[in-house]
Amino acid sequence: MAMPTLLDIAKANGSDAVAGLIEEVLTYSPEVRMGAARTIRGINYKTLVRTSLPGVSFRNANEGTAATKSNFENRLIECFTLNPRWECDKAVADRHEDGAQAFIALEASGMMQAAMNALGSQFYYGTGSDAKGFPGLIAAHDSTNMVVDAGGTTASTGSSVWAVKWGAQDVQWVYGQGGSLAMSDLSEQRILDSSNNPYTAYCQELLAYPGLQVGSIYSVGRIKKLTADSGKGLTDSLIAQLLERFPVGRMPDMLLMNRRSHRQLQSSRTATNPTGAPAPFPSESHGVPIVVTDSITSTESLSL
Repeated sequence: MAMPTLLDIAKANGSDAVAGLIEEVLTYSPEVRMGAARTIRGINYKTLVRTSLPGVSFRNANEGTAATKSNFENRLIECFTLNPRWECDKAVADRHEDGAQAFIALEASGMMQAAMNALGSQFYYGTGSDAKGFPGLIAAHDSTNMVVDAGGTTASTGSSVWAVKWGAQDVQWVYGQGGSLAMSDLSEQRILDSSNNPYTAYCQELLAYPGLQVGSIYSVGRIKKLTADSGKGLTDSLIAQLLERFPVGRMPDMLLMNRRSHRQLQSSRTATNPTGAPAPFPSESHGVPIVVTDSITSTESLSL
């Protein structure tokens, strides 16, 4: 079933300029482009999460059974203010070879790309990426039951692979204030240089309220401590161990990894073609599609 994405929300809100920019730059942040998304009226809401099922047992004739119940907990999902801004000297923009509008479009595209890159990083690392943003998968996943440890030991060469199930009851992007995602009108403002001398600049900003929902402990799994150490890279065996932790019928929709992990997985596979050529870069593992992203680093602390 197709799920709405950030691009769908921008188009539905009639933000043509923003939608065009999103289409142009989202290839750099696949977790933002491909992830399920929803809007909310305010900037937060509570979810009701079942943490355990009721006990069920058989009974003998003329024998009763004790009443049982599910256990639930409320989780608060919050949206945070994303508000990048750019400024450029009007004199510089006006003398651009293709005119001021071309220069302004270039700046706006760069700002949108940087915003999507920031969202991609926040998706995994949360407040470790930007303390003023929303918590990411690092904080939201079950670090006991839904993790496979690859056993790498070389500090600052760590990386992770994430298995994610998207959907309204699982992982989804949340955009507050009705999905507000607006680019301000271009304005001319008086700004100051480093010596407090004034000049006129073109200015523009983007305003959005993104957040992240992780609906269940079975919505996310992680392989951690993938490093540059020999034998501590990504393999199909590690992925199989991770998939084993997901209940039947709740398999993840994708495996998110960076380029190094993708190459490690390719290197771990044995070519079986008649020519003996190297195995191709994998597009799936055990039936789960692979998505490569630059938002996951190869310099993670092994303590994460």
